[in-house]
Amino acid sequence: MDIDIDIDLIRRDLAQIVNIPSIGGSDAEIAVQRWCAATLTGLGLEVDQWRLDLDELRADGGYPGEEVERDEAWGCVGVSGPGTPELVLNGHVDVVPPGEPESWTNADPWNVREVDDRWYGRGVCDMKGGVVAIIAGARAVGHIALRRPFAVHTVIGEEDGGLGTFATLRRGHTGESCVIAEPTAGQVVSANAGSLTFRVEVQGRATHGSMRSAGHSAIDAFSVVHRSLAELEARRNAGPPAPFGPMPWPINVGILRAGDWASTVPDQLVAEGRYGVMPGESFDDAKAAFEHAIAGAAAADPWLASNPPSVTWPGGHFSAGRLPEGPPFGDQVAAAVVAAGQPQPALIGASYGSDLRQYAHAGIPTVQYGPGAILNAHAIDEHVLIDDVVTCARVYAELILARCR
Repeated sequence: MDIDIDIDLIRRDLAQIVNIPSIGGSDAEIAVQRWCAATLTGLGLEVDQWRLDLDELRADGGYPGEEVERDEAWGCVGVSGPGTPELVLNGHVDVVPPGEPESWTNADPWNVREVDDRWYGRGVCDMKGGVVAIIAGARAVGHIALRRPFAVHTVIGEEDGGLGTFATLRRGHTGESCVIAEPTAGQVVSANAGSLTFRVEVQGRATHGSMRSAGHSAIDAFSVVHRSLAELEARRNAGPPAPFGPMPWPINVGILRAGDWASTVPDQLVAEGRYGVMPGESFDDAKAAFEHAIAGAAAADPWLASNPPSVTWPGGHFSAGRLPEGPPFGDQVAAAVVAAGQPQPALIGASYGSDLRQYAHAGIPTVQYGPGAILNAHAIDEHVLIDDVVTCARVYAELILARCR
């Protein structure tokens, strides 16, 4: 069947949704769900839009954590008909901060810029390009009678733990299969590593910078910890299993804070970062390995042995996840990619966490397939190929027909 994907409507939708600066925890994170609800209603879907009970969700034993403050958050689900959806198409609508706007070529990350064959703007890759591709795919099959329903889940909070998908599943919105429109560069992701956010605090001894040797720099002390983390990373990533490639569970220090005066030896350093979690590894075991590595390094260092670093675990907890054993849903997604005129994609593992693990843990066969490459996510001048968005819209439409007609 020839599937008609309207690129002009994709362009319009992307411009509108990117123009909503939906950074996690902001008022715009609420506004973007209103946009999604209105848009899905316009497609003829039955829409459930609800205010999340944050107190209840945070008290739930499965609560995935948050890294930003929220007083209000909303869910949004559109379904094409009654019954359990045969297919769920999921996309998160929260984005990370854009950094300094002056660093962007167009100096405005909230307005989509089209140059040659690419769209630029915060979220076009991660993952508003995927969201508008879902909408375009649903729009393309809107005139076709389906025997089984499909659903669209737009969610908040993915970037800082997965609160939106957690709330959506807890509300009872489920399905027989799921595709998440995260950027996958033409491949199908069938497994994810997990991740934890760590905070390490290292103490020093302050003194005047001219008497540096009489103090002890917290920065120098942290260098011992940093080396131990590099060694831990190497051990944990030796010989990863299929379908993962090299370095699937890295350790990254993303924030360092130390010192308050240029001529003072810093007496404290706080490091925060991301720690990859392996499939089948519990959070407790992962944390124990991390803390053991730091404790071992500290015990061998005269300063740290007397002033041991502290380790805490703020923010989101992303467990690993993978496509459950059973019917070959990944093969069906790959077939839809081929039906849309693309080469046979590989099924791969990804080193980052996503909402895949939440659907998989609920027993829903889930993969990721979406426009763009993860390399361009969270980046200055974030961009996505226009053809990628159109192709993914066509794939989603093919998959709706294959599963639901």
